Amino acid sequence: MQIVTPEFGLIFWQLVIFLLVLFLLAKFAWKPILTSLREREESIDTALRMADEAKLEMQALKAGNEKLMAEARLERDRMLLEAQKMSEQLIETAKNRATEEGSRMITQAREAIQTEKNAALADVRNTAAQLSLDIAERILRRELADPAAQTQLVDSYLKDVKLN
Repeated sequence: MQIVTPEFGLIFWQLVIFLLVLFLLAKFAWKPILTSLREREESIDTALRMADEAKLEMQALKAGNEKLMAEARLERDRMLLEAQKMSEQLIETAKNRATEEGSRMITQAREAIQTEKNAALADVRNTAAQLSLDIAERILRRELADPAAQTQLVDSYLKDVKLN
């Protein structure tokens, strides 16, 4: 039964050793252990705060990024609209120039045709006048070959002319 119930001396020495170990631990070990525990707790709190701050910063960056993307989309749409307007304006300008050039060419062609027509008419008139003169000359030669006919023709012209 001695194994189960210890004697007084054993309990005393165990108590003395326990108190001695407790004193040594309190004197030398507890302060560094508690200090390191506090430091660890503070570093964990700091890390958690930094993680929260990083999370908030990431959310702010994400919102800013979305805002920039929206602005970029608006700018792209504006530029596309402006380019479309410019292309429509260029097409309209080209159409106007083509219409003006066509009108100018038509006007020039009409003027050239009119000039050619006038020249042809003048040529026809000249030819007709020349033919008329040739025919008149031949008729007069035939009719005036006789001197009596010449005298009669001069007399008829003189009757037609009225003197003042």
